[in-house]
Amino acid sequence: MPGFTTRPEIRGTFGVVATTHWLASSVAMGVLEKGGNAFDAAVAAGFTLQVVEPHLNGPLGEAPILVYSAKNRRCDMICGQGVAPAAATIAYFKNLGLDLIPGTGLLAASVPGAFDGWMRLLRDYGTMPLPELIAPALGYAENGYPLVPRIRDTIMTVAELFRREWTSSAAVYLPGGNPPVPGRLFRNPALAATYRRVLAEAGAGGQGLNDRERQIERARDAWYRGFVAEAIDRFCRTEKVFDASGRRHGGLLTADDMARWQAPVEAPLTYDYRGHTVVKGGPWSQGPVLLQQLALLQGFDLDSLDPVGPDFVHLVTECAKLAYADREAWYGDPDFVDVPMATLLSSAYNDSRRKLIGERASLELRPGSPDGRTPYVLVGGLEVPGAPGIGEPTVGMYDGIGEPTTSELGVVAGDTCHLDIIDRWGNMVSATPSGGWLQSSPVIPELGFCLGTRQQISWLDDASASSLVPGKRPRSTLSPTLALKDGEPWMAFGTPGGDGQDQWSAQLLLHHLHHGMNLQEAIDCPEFNNHHAPSSFYPRAADPGALVLEGRFPEKTLRALAERGHRVRFGETWSGGRLTACAREATPEGTILKAGANPRGMQTYAVGR
Repeated sequence: MPGFTTRPEIRGTFGVVATTHWLASSVAMGVLEKGGNAFDAAVAAGFTLQVVEPHLNGPLGEAPILVYSAKNRRCDMICGQGVAPAAATIAYFKNLGLDLIPGTGLLAASVPGAFDGWMRLLRDYGTMPLPELIAPALGYAENGYPLVPRIRDTIMTVAELFRREWTSSAAVYLPGGNPPVPGRLFRNPALAATYRRVLAEAGAGGQGLNDRERQIERARDAWYRGFVAEAIDRFCRTEKVFDASGRRHGGLLTADDMARWQAPVEAPLTYDYRGHTVVKGGPWSQGPVLLQQLALLQGFDLDSLDPVGPDFVHLVTECAKLAYADREAWYGDPDFVDVPMATLLSSAYNDSRRKLIGERASLELRPGSPDGRTPYVLVGGLEVPGAPGIGEPTVGMYDGIGEPTTSELGVVAGDTCHLDIIDRWGNMVSATPSGGWLQSSPVIPELGFCLGTRQQISWLDDASASSLVPGKRPRSTLSPTLALKDGEPWMAFGTPGGDGQDQWSAQLLLHHLHHGMNLQEAIDCPEFNNHHAPSSFYPRAADPGALVLEGRFPEKTLRALAERGHRVRFGETWSGGRLTACAREATPEGTILKAGANPRGMQTYAVGR
C-alpha cells in the first residue's frame, strides 16, 4: 500500500487533467465533459493559464506542445517557440555595447509563438469551435479571477519599476496605484477586449469542419497579420524601454517578422528506457537532456538505491551535469546547427561518458566530443549570493516556490506553467506554456499584455551552437514530456522551472519506474537540483558544484553528499519543481486513467473521473 501523500492519486476512466492552476484544470475537465478531446481541453486550459498566471506566462509567450494522437498513433511536437526577428543580429547588439541580451525589455523578444501553437493544435487535432474554448479565459479577464498571492509578490518586486518606467504595466497591475489584493477578483479588460476583437475578426463559425478551420485561420490572421501584429510593430518602433542593461532600448520585432512565421509541427526525439519510450522536443529546446540523462543512467542499478539517500542523489546529479554540459556545447536550432543528436544518445558515447562519474562530485563543466568535435561553451555573469534574480541559474529553490525570482530591474530567472491531459480515447497532450510574463517588458496598452524575453537565451557569439541568428529559435528551456509503454500511450508529465525542468521530470520518472511510487508519491518525494551549468537566463551565471536539496531530505544525506565534494545546502521543505503527471494503466478489467499534481505553492491541481 502507498504511504501518506499530500493529495490522492486521481483515478478514473473518463479523463484526467493536471495543470499548474486549479482554474485551468477545471476548465479543461469541463471541455472533456462537453465531449471535447484532450486537445480541445488543452487549448481551453492554455488560454486560461495566460489570464490566471500572468506572472508565469502570457498571450505573447511560447508554448511547445507534445501530442499523442490515438487516430494517427504517433507523437508530434507543435513548436510554439518563435524565432529571432530579422533585425536581431549579433552586430546590432555589439553596436549597442552589449555582451548579453538583456533579460527584460523589448530587445529580448522573439516572435510570440503561443497563439499559433494553440491554433495548430486546435485546427489539426481538436474538434470544438474556437470561441467556446476561449470563452473561459475571456470571462476571467473580463469579470475577474481570484488572484493568487504569488502574483502580488511578483508585482510588489517590480512595482517601483512599473511606476517609474513601465507606466503601461502600472496601469494594469497597480490598480489605483497599489498592488492587487490576494484572493480578491482581478481583471484585465484590455486583454479581454483583444480576444473579443480576435473572435470578431475570425467571424462566426458554421457547423462544418471547414467552417471551424476557416474561423481558426482568420483568428491566426488577426494575430500574426492583423491588429495584434500592428500593435506590436508600432510599440517596438516608438517606445524606448528601460531594461536589465540599465539603459533604454527600442524593440526589433516587426509586423513582417510576425507575418512570416507559423508554428511548425515536427517529429520529436525519443529514447527507450526500461521498456518505455520517452518523447521530447528537439535540440532547439533543452528537452534532449532528459534523454541523455536516461542514456547515462541505463548503466546503473537504481532499483536498490534509497530515493532520498546520497548514492541515488549523487548518481543522478552527476549524470545531469554531463547531460547539461552537452546542452551548452551542442544544442541549438537544428534548422541552423548540425547537432550530433544521434551520437549524443548512442550507447558507445554514453558508455564512454559514464566512466567520468566517480565517487566524488565533479566541479568542472565537462561537455563531450561527439564524433571527435571540439566543444565550445560560454558562461555569463558571476554568481552573486543573495542577490534576488541575479545569477540564480534556476528557479524554485530561493524566495518563491517554483516562481520567478525577480530583481528591481525585472530580471527573472524564468518560470512557467504546465499542463497534462489524457482523454478516454487515449489522446495525450503535454504542454509547457511560458514567456510574456508581466515582469518581462511593458504592457502594450492596446492589447493588455506584454512581449516575452525568450531571446535572452541566445549567445552573442557566432561560435556557440545557441548563438543569435535572425530567424533562428532560441534554445528554449521549455520541456514537456510524453512516454509510451510497449508502443501504447502511457504518460504525460512535466514541470515549470527553467533549467530545473528536466532534472525534476527525470526524478519523477525514476521514482515511478525504479522505486514503485505512484504518480502522487513520485511528485511528493523530496526533490533536488543542481546549478552546475550556466543558466539559460540573464546574466547566464554558473555555480559549479552547487546542489540544493529540499529540506525534507535526511540530514545524513546532506552530510554524505558534502563529504563527496558537492556544494550542497537545504532549500525550503516544499520548494522544488511543480510537477504534474497523467498516465494510463492497462488492467485485465480495462484501462484506468491516473493523475497527480504538485502541492508546492498550493496552486497546482489534478482532476479526473
